[in-house]
Formats: sequence, C-alpha cells, structure tokens
Amino acid sequence: MIGGFIVLVVTIYIVRLFVLQVGDSTYKANADSNAFVDRTIYPSRGLIYDRNDSLIVYNQPAYDLVMIPKDVQPFDTLDLCRTLKISREAFEMRLEKMKKSRNYSGYTQQVFMNHISAQDYGRLQEKLYRFPGFYIVQRILRQYNYNAGANVLGDIREVNTNDIDRDDYYKPGDYTGDLGIEKSYEKWLRGVKGKEVLIRDAFGKIKGHYNDGASDVAPVAGNDLHLSIDIELQALGERIMRGKVGAIVCIEPKTGEILALVSSPSYDPSLLIGNERGKNYAHLVRNPMKPLFDRSIMADYPPGSTFKPSQGLIFLHEGIVNLSTAYPCHRGFISGGLRVGCHGHGSPIPLKPAIQTSCNAYFCWGLKHMLDSRSKYGTTAKAFEVWKHHMVSMGYGYKLGVDMPGESRGFIPNAAFYDKIHGEGKWVANSIISDAIGQGEILATPLQIANLSATIANRGYYITPHVVRNIAGVGVLKKSIERHDPTIDKRYYIPIVEGMRMAVTGGTCRGANIPGLDVCGKTGTAQNPHGRDHSVFMGFAPMDDPKIAVCVYVENAGFGATFGVPIGAVMIEKYLNGHLSPAREAVASRMAATSTYSAKAYGSGKKKLANASKDTQVSDEQKTTSQQSEENGTTN
Repeated sequence: MIGGFIVLVVTIYIVRLFVLQVGDSTYKANADSNAFVDRTIYPSRGLIYDRNDSLIVYNQPAYDLVMIPKDVQPFDTLDLCRTLKISREAFEMRLEKMKKSRNYSGYTQQVFMNHISAQDYGRLQEKLYRFPGFYIVQRILRQYNYNAGANVLGDIREVNTNDIDRDDYYKPGDYTGDLGIEKSYEKWLRGVKGKEVLIRDAFGKIKGHYNDGASDVAPVAGNDLHLSIDIELQALGERIMRGKVGAIVCIEPKTGEILALVSSPSYDPSLLIGNERGKNYAHLVRNPMKPLFDRSIMADYPPGSTFKPSQGLIFLHEGIVNLSTAYPCHRGFISGGLRVGCHGHGSPIPLKPAIQTSCNAYFCWGLKHMLDSRSKYGTTAKAFEVWKHHMVSMGYGYKLGVDMPGESRGFIPNAAFYDKIHGEGKWVANSIISDAIGQGEILATPLQIANLSATIANRGYYITPHVVRNIAGVGVLKKSIERHDPTIDKRYYIPIVEGMRMAVTGGTCRGANIPGLDVCGKTGTAQNPHGRDHSVFMGFAPMDDPKIAVCVYVENAGFGATFGVPIGAVMIEKYLNGHLSPAREAVASRMAATSTYSAKAYGSGKKKLANASKDTQVSDEQKTTSQQSEENGTTN
C-alpha cells in the first residue's frame, strides 16, 4: 500500500510537470507578453456604391487611444489630461468604467478614448513617449456623400459583450455594423484584421518589429458593395416624403432589385458617426416619430384596395368568376344586414371595371361566393385555407427575405385564427368580409405591396427583393435572386394588368397617367381606427416590359389619389425618364411642402422632427372630383 501510494504521488507529479511544461501554454504566453507586443492593424471597411457606381459611403481615418494596463508605468496624469482636454475626474471615470467591463484584462488592449480628433492626435503623438503603456490605434470612420438612405445603409458602432461572445473576430473596442446593410453584410464589409509583432527590452521599450517583420500579417480590406439603390431616386423620395409618415418602395420587376427604399421620417446618416453618435442615437430613439423604425420593411399596414388585384387573381384561378361575371353594387355590398360602403359607378360591374373604379362590392361578393361554396370546398374553413395558400404564394403573410435586418412578415390569418375568435364552424364569409378589400385582420408591409405590383408586372413571378446588387470579389448571393412562382395560373394576370391600366386612363389613378409611359396602377384608402385614413398607391410602368414597380404608403393622408398617386407618379417619371417634367417637378415641390402629421396621432413628435415642414394639411375642399371618387370604408 505504501509503495502504491508513492507510485501514485510520483505519477501525479510527472503528469503535472508534463502539462505545465509541454501542454499548458499559459506561462509561455505570459513570458511572450513580456517580450512581444501584438498590435492589431485594422482593415479598411468596404466602400458602398449605388447602382450607377456613385460612391455613397467611404472611409476616413480615426484614432483611438488604447492602453495595456500591465504595461502602464507612472506618468504625469495631469499632462495627459491637458493633452486630451479632459478633467482629472473624467480620466478617473474612464479608468473605472474600463475596469468594470466584462472583457477587461490587464494583459490585453483596452480602449481609453476613441475618435480622437486630428488636432488632438497630432499633439498626443509628440508626447506619447511620456505615457508608457498607451498607444494610438488607427481605425476608420464612415463618411457619406449623400444625406439620404440612412435606413438602407445603417451605421457602425462599438461592439458589446454579446457581439464578442457570438463572434471571436471581435475584441473590446472593435466596431461592427448596426442597422441596414452595414449589419446584414458585416462579414463582407469588415475585412480581415492584420497584426504586427513588436519586440521590447527588459525595460518595456519597443525596439522594433520582431524578426524584421517576418511575423507581421497584413490586413485584408473588406469587400465593396454595389447596391441596386438609385441614390438620386432615393433622395427624391425622401424629399417628397418630408412632413409625412410612411414609406416608398420601388423595385425593378425582372430582377427584384430595390431601386428606392424610403422610410419617413428619416435622418441624416452622418449623425451616427464620431463622438456625438451616442447622444444623437439616444435622441433618435426617444423621438416619438421613430425615425429609426424602417417603415418600408418593418411597418404592418392594412393594404386597403391595393389588395383587390390579388383577389381578382384568386377568383379567376378558382373559377369563382370569369371576365363576364358581374356583381351588383348599390353604393356598396349589402348582405344579411351587413353593408360595406362604396362610391357611385355603374352596376352591375365585371372584374376589369371593378379594378378601374375600385368597387368594394365586387370583391366582397367574390370572396363571399368562394367561401360559401360548400359544393367545391366542403366548409368555409377549407375554402379559406385555399384562399390563404394563394395569398402566401404571392408573398403575403411571411417574410420575403429581403437582405435587410428587421423585416416584418405582415399578417394573413388562417382558419384556426377565426375559429378561435368566432368558434369552430361558427363563422361564414360575412364574418370576415373586410378581408376582401384589404381591411379586417389583413396586414402587409410596403415592401410586400410593391412586390405584388412587381409580380403582376411580370405576369406571374417575382424575384426575392434585395438591395445589394453585387459584392466585389464574391458576386450576388444566391438567396437574393431566387425566383418565386405563385400558385395562380399566369394567363389570369393579363386581365388584372388591363384593369390596372384602365384605373390610370379613366379611374381612380388618373393622376399617374404620364404620356408615353403606360402606367398601370391601383389606389388604396386604408381605414385607420386611430385617425385619418392612410393614402396608398401601387403601380408599375411601362405596361409592357415593365422597368419599375412602386408602392407609396402615407399615413393619415386620406384618399389614395390625394398623396399616394402623385408621389408614385413622380417616382416613376424620374426613374424612367431620368428627370422630371416641369409639371411633375411642381407636383414634387408641392408634396415636399405639404405635411400630413396629425397632432392627435403623433403628439408633440412633429415639433421635434428636423425635416418636418410647416403643417399644411390638405382639406377635403381641395380634393379634385377624381380624388373624391376613391372608395369609402367599411361600415357595419
């Protein structure tokens, strides 16, 4: 037993000595840290260009003062404070905050002060030898050539502990993309860090590069991004949406490339760079108008009558109607004590004129006949599931997969949803008839509405909408160019296109009738229980070989023809012609000078928004006769 105990102790000692001398690199690392200094060389972040190769985002050098706590030796604290123009109290607070950081280590580089100005950098560089343990690290700051596209571009910020835990690329003091494509394309934009290995003597003084720089690693710059965004079109959209809450989305139908992605209110992207970033970001977060909320892809809105073309497609595909089927409209849909209001027009009315005049009754009757068709579907619930399946195939109810963070899925209810509300088997078409005209529980993002317009323009398919056209050295990501074919037979898209063209030439979209461009469109006046209705427009042009599909959504702006149509026409003409005619420029200027903010809906937020123009609400008396012909809402 004694002999066995001695053997065991000796074995433990031998194993432990082997681990310490061969297997454990801790002591070697500590010894190396005394002799060597590894300094990170940060790569240049990828540049960002628009579809016409205009440079949007570029880099400028910035400087951070960093320190390795164990290397710091006694120095004149007041001298450093005077050089950096900070107080002794601020100096102590920075040290205290650094030590409380979760990732603090006395052996690793810690950021003491970031974004040092060029003037302070110059003064500090001359005196740096007086402050052993402190170093200057060069980084980059983003700079912007245009005061536009902040919601698309995003910004960069200092990493937090969650970022560091998720990705070992990051160290304390590093920067990462935040919001927009800076976030979603971070791994391509950030590049690969480099490293220089310096050697120091027993007194801690740097003597030069170890092994004459043979161990140094050069950084690799990030990949440049070429966007599908037309920055001039984006800037125009943001100009005409001043004083309004809502969004504009423009898509090239054949490719799914997003030409403009406007969210209003917006902000100057340069607010989120430099030392003022934190303060400015806090102001934007507290702003009741929520300028950081990207309404183009995040806001869930009732689509209103822009939903009707999708209903016509379903009714044709399911054989509920044909082009000769006409439904009555007695100033609305009237069935069993239920009334859905409509405006005056001819009656009975078939599909294409129903799209032209935006007849509520036609689409209510169509949905009622579909859901009540027991011989075809068995039950209302089964019929509704067929309807939902078609809607999902057209890009509603789920995320489209745009290459931007934060996309919403909208909402398309299923039969189980209504079973829960009304009871299983206890609801019929009249219970949910508002769904037929894009009201009720239906919600969609402006991106989804624009995508429906692109699908109709393509006569039955869409490409995943995306804002990055090409990653330099990589190409376009496969998931960004996937083709989707809805369940609707493609022959049924032709009469829908013709009905949307009729809406422009002699219906609710006459304000979008641009000579030579053959615009097709559909208005919407979406009910808003919290105030004025929302003004909506979707359309595309030209009718044959379409180049642009558009959705305009303006909150609390009334009829679709009041704001949605003229704004959509401005965007279409600018993109297709490359300029605005004098008449259309006058429309753009009038839109830019008109505010639709509602104090009741948004409180004091309108006073705090920088780009809000004087409130000049358009009164009902100013609307034209054609604008007043837009559809009325649902009444029960």
